[in-house]
Amino acid sequence: MDNRPDGRVRVVIENVKPCIDGGLFPIKRVVGEAVTVWADCFADGHDQLSARVLYRRCGSCEWNIGPMELVDNDRWRGGFSVDEIGGYEYMVEAWIDHFLTWRYGLKKKFEAMREQEIDYTVGLELLEKARKRVLAADCQELERLRAIIAFSSDRTVRFEAAVSIELLHIMSSAPDIELAARSEPVLKVTVDRKKAGFSSWYEFFPRSCTGNPARHGSLRDAAEYLPQVSAMGFDVVYLPPVHPIGEVNRKGKNNSTKASDTDPGSPWAIGSRLGGHKAIDPRLGNFEDFEHFVAAAQKNGLEAAVDIAFQCAPDHPYVKEHPEWFTVRPDGTIQFAENPPKKYEDIVPFNFETEKWEPLWDELKDVMFFWIDKGVRIFRVDNPHTKPFSFWQWLIDEIKREYPETIFLSEAFTRPKVMNRLAKLGFSQSYTYFTWRNSKAEITRYMAELTKGELKEYFRPNFWPNTPDILPEILQFGGENAFIMRLVLAATLSANYGIYGPAYEQAVSEGIEGKEEYKDSEKYEVYSWDHSKGQRLRSIITALNTARRENPALQNNRFLEFYPVDNEYMLFYGKRTPDLSNIILVVVNLDPFHAQKGRLKIPLYEFGIERSQTYFFEDLLSGSRYVWHTAENHIVLDPAVSPACVFRLGRRLSGEARFEYY
Repeated sequence: MDNRPDGRVRVVIENVKPCIDGGLFPIKRVVGEAVTVWADCFADGHDQLSARVLYRRCGSCEWNIGPMELVDNDRWRGGFSVDEIGGYEYMVEAWIDHFLTWRYGLKKKFEAMREQEIDYTVGLELLEKARKRVLAADCQELERLRAIIAFSSDRTVRFEAAVSIELLHIMSSAPDIELAARSEPVLKVTVDRKKAGFSSWYEFFPRSCTGNPARHGSLRDAAEYLPQVSAMGFDVVYLPPVHPIGEVNRKGKNNSTKASDTDPGSPWAIGSRLGGHKAIDPRLGNFEDFEHFVAAAQKNGLEAAVDIAFQCAPDHPYVKEHPEWFTVRPDGTIQFAENPPKKYEDIVPFNFETEKWEPLWDELKDVMFFWIDKGVRIFRVDNPHTKPFSFWQWLIDEIKREYPETIFLSEAFTRPKVMNRLAKLGFSQSYTYFTWRNSKAEITRYMAELTKGELKEYFRPNFWPNTPDILPEILQFGGENAFIMRLVLAATLSANYGIYGPAYEQAVSEGIEGKEEYKDSEKYEVYSWDHSKGQRLRSIITALNTARRENPALQNNRFLEFYPVDNEYMLFYGKRTPDLSNIILVVVNLDPFHAQKGRLKIPLYEFGIERSQTYFFEDLLSGSRYVWHTAENHIVLDPAVSPACVFRLGRRLSGEARFEYY
């Protein structure tokens, strides 16, 4: 059997980007974003090539066309925009363009005064073949130009018709692609709603929305707190698990293995005689109260996110009803969760290697759809790295098939390749190592990894300076100034960020000695927060969220750049929109204890500002304005006053006394 390919197809297409693991996984975008496609396209000989991007919605039969241009050295660039939630697919098509080859050759011959009649005859044959392909609206113009080329006796007129922009446009819009090559495999894009790419999260415990720690707060109480969260400018409010908490092996204060009768237990120890993953802790209320909370969030410009933790307390109904879903040790007891030396006696994990794995998967899918039916479209997923990758890929695909607007945040502080795999297979956002990146070198290296390499195509970072589980050293020992500094970094380096709320506002910094954990953690007890405290941080949070909402430059990570400042304790960086209509520059003092000064070097040329042109900054945190005339300027940041400035760049309008912002 002769299995030779069509030898007339001479174009080679290689190295198509973006492409994740050979096309195994899709890249990610949000509605309205562009996909820039690169490819190496070349052929034997010296013929001219043309290339284009083909793209379409998944399931569509018709391809849309995006033009490509030659950049250099056989590297081509093109692209398209995605306008709807769901899936797209794309590939590159390239071909020998005989018209361009003829046109290029004719130019050379004309310049050397060596063109001949046969050269025009060849071109006329190409135009004749094109008559069947061109659009009806172009037929008349094609005939006019063809007549000039065929019959004009004026050498220059004839040549100018042959190489005219009008003829080039007609021929380019109806190319001969009979022998075109197409890249393989077809690549995919997952398109999410805009909140997947830009969001501000606020986490709090509804049981602590109480004026008396002896009284367990409710979802109705939590709903009363939402206007304060909204006033700070957040758009996602995230609740820890709201299910009944196990009574067997319940943890007491500070993770004690002995709980008193009044200890509420950890919300992540899910399930008791009162119900499991499809139930609400009666101390929080009922489903009517939950739906009231969701509606109240929406009324206040917030979207409610809930925690999905696929694990059980020892007395969860699943343990009795489906013992085959758990690991039974030789002594007959069920294996509880461990991450040596840590022990979680109040939690038993699912055994995903059970022979009954299919019913287990189906039940967990039902849990997700149960909460979707209650109006939830954002899920923070606890410890996804302790469940199989194949399970998550299947589950997310199943949910997004019916509810493509659903957002999944991966809470996986684990090995990089594991975190990356979870992002590849479908998680919309991911927790990161930002929490532990403190020095100038650490931050710049990490941001380059997230925004300059392949990760930018599928890994959407969500920066959290603290969580109920994690109180990093910089916050334990840096005081309120460190909280402000880390807040500014999180909110301006990443388009998605979040805080574990009242604890952050009030700069709670007391940790367990030798550990990055809160002392008297709210995970194990009911707090009664005094919301009159934390005014300084709350005002900065509000200013930052306002700046994020009003400045598109802060709503993506793709145009982050670091700029020179001659002090290792100062970080200077900026973000901009592609068209330079909005430019934000941020300078941060990384030392929470001492004032630091440095010389900033502003990249004026990059921003379209002439060296002699006056420009100014408005600090979006303090409201102060600065008029500058040179590319280099000194700045002093005293953390006791403010450890950071978030500048919006403006310039003087030519010939006028007023300014406009970028």
